[in-house]
Amino acid sequence: MLTVLLAISFPVVAGCGGKPVDGVAAVAPVPLPPSASSAAPASPPSSSASSPAPSSSSRPAPSAAPAPPSATPVRSCRTPEFTTSDPDGGWSDGGYYVHNNMWNAGEAGPETLRACAYDNWYVESTQPDSTSVKTYPNVHKDINNQNGKPVNDYSVIKSTFAGRGPGTGVYDVAYDLWLNGVGDGKGVSELMVWTENNKQVPSGDKLSTYTAGGATYDVWADDEGYVAFVSRSAQYSGSVDLKAMIGWAIAKGLIPANPTINQIGYGIEFCSTGGGKARFTLSDFSVTMS
Repeated sequence: MLTVLLAISFPVVAGCGGKPVDGVAAVAPVPLPPSASSAAPASPPSSSASSPAPSSSSRPAPSAAPAPPSATPVRSCRTPEFTTSDPDGGWSDGGYYVHNNMWNAGEAGPETLRACAYDNWYVESTQPDSTSVKTYPNVHKDINNQNGKPVNDYSVIKSTFAGRGPGTGVYDVAYDLWLNGVGDGKGVSELMVWTENNKQVPSGDKLSTYTAGGATYDVWADDEGYVAFVSRSAQYSGSVDLKAMIGWAIAKGLIPANPTINQIGYGIEFCSTGGGKARFTLSDFSVTMS
């Protein structure tokens, strides 16, 4: 639930269903020239740019159809330009940053990310059968070098995606947006959009529902600036109007008015793979801001 290249302090890791510290580890600013070796961090209080400390949750997980094992994206990464097993390894490509982001490396098992492009990569992860969020491999875009710009400066903030989880274990595939900063700082808000969910539970409480683009989301929030739009059915590809979601959350008083938007990421929060190897594949990602 949290992403970062910038070394921000790690928050307390929340359990699968809690606000993870991924953003704190995942917030890696886009490094300069792309190199095919490794380098960079990221993840917040949910698990992408930063996430709070994982803690076990007895709350039943919202149900969302897992990905059919036989269904795989048409596009695949056959000849990677970049490979890393470094917990903080990352690669800049096309104005985006692909990040292994194993922000909770102390509890995590091995994970290897292979990328052909920022919008065509996969990760193989082996995580123990426990409830804390371990990693948030993701691709993200830093706005104004993570300094951000006010949301009201934009008339359009939209994104396309295509990503599929393994359909086993405990995880969520999600957008992670950082507002008014990146990581676990004072006044920072984290807004997530879960497009696929397998036995994971967001932080906070379910407060409302939101419908757009033919999809219905349950909206969860806590009192620490975390908001999650959880799709009731799995979406393996599509587009989202992030500006509209931010505006709705502002109108509901869940985040401050006209926050800066600092980072937009998309990836998977792994809590568990049941001890075996599992793969997440991303075959499309773009962010349009104007």
